[in-house]
Amino acid sequence: MTYTYPAPAPTVTDGDTASIHHLLKTPSVLARRIRTLADKRYIADMLLTGRYQANGGAILYEDGEPMETNDDPEAIAPGAAYPLTKANEGTLQVAKTTKWGRDVIVTDEAIARLLMDPVDRAFAKLVNRTVRFIDTAALSVIASRVTATFDVTTDGPGAWTGGDEIVESVLLAKQRVVDLEEGYDPTAIVLTGTQWAKAVSRLNAAGLLPREGGNPLTSGTWPQALGLTWLTSPHTPSTDPMLLDTTQLGGMADEQIGGPGYISERGVGVETKSLRDDDNDRYKLRARRVTVPVVREAAAGIKITNTGL
Repeated sequence: MTYTYPAPAPTVTDGDTASIHHLLKTPSVLARRIRTLADKRYIADMLLTGRYQANGGAILYEDGEPMETNDDPEAIAPGAAYPLTKANEGTLQVAKTTKWGRDVIVTDEAIARLLMDPVDRAFAKLVNRTVRFIDTAALSVIASRVTATFDVTTDGPGAWTGGDEIVESVLLAKQRVVDLEEGYDPTAIVLTGTQWAKAVSRLNAAGLLPREGGNPLTSGTWPQALGLTWLTSPHTPSTDPMLLDTTQLGGMADEQIGGPGYISERGVGVETKSLRDDDNDRYKLRARRVTVPVVREAAAGIKITNTGL
């Protein structure tokens, strides 16, 4: 007889009700299932790329911290000591985390009749609503903190009627951020859905996007053009495209408050839990995220106004 060590992990079959009940009672298996729904869904995590750990319900952070030292480097003779310089700190700020969450009921009857479908649909709805809420909150914070503007009618070539106007105004706006000499270099642009459709189609018509198999309009990936990732979200409150340095702008401060049964896959902010209610032959499926968006460098972004899109 042949033995395998270690023993293989148990498998979960969507067409087997016993396996579905096993999944709902096994947090680690459930978390992997949720990852396929939540992974790469948050635009907030794409813009606020810093990963901060909040403790005690809040996070202390420095706002507007200079991104360079006070003095230039000096020539150092062989064997000589390096001179010290000062790295100034920003203004100390505090942000309070909030626990956001909801429950959805899935009955044993629904599982028996429809198998895994009601479970997947319930978690999809929970994740979608959580993403919508967190993204709206994060984008609202970003839009309120980024106050610098670039007016295409006075500083650029005018309204975005074609690819040439888009290219010139975006590059000029990007250079304005770079010229601050604070180490900022915008890496993404965020537009509303209508603006994104018009702008990207005009970039494509101008030949600025890859052709055929590499074209993002056919592959479904976020377009890369002018050194920027072109993003869109239905949750952005800004009617003006925002150029952002996602490496410097800030981050999401998540707090791990613990609790039995809660689990999240690495890189996915949402936590999930399945609660068995034997008295009523059902499960309560829960999704939550304990977080707060933090914008540390408002000068790392600029809004492009009067585009006409």
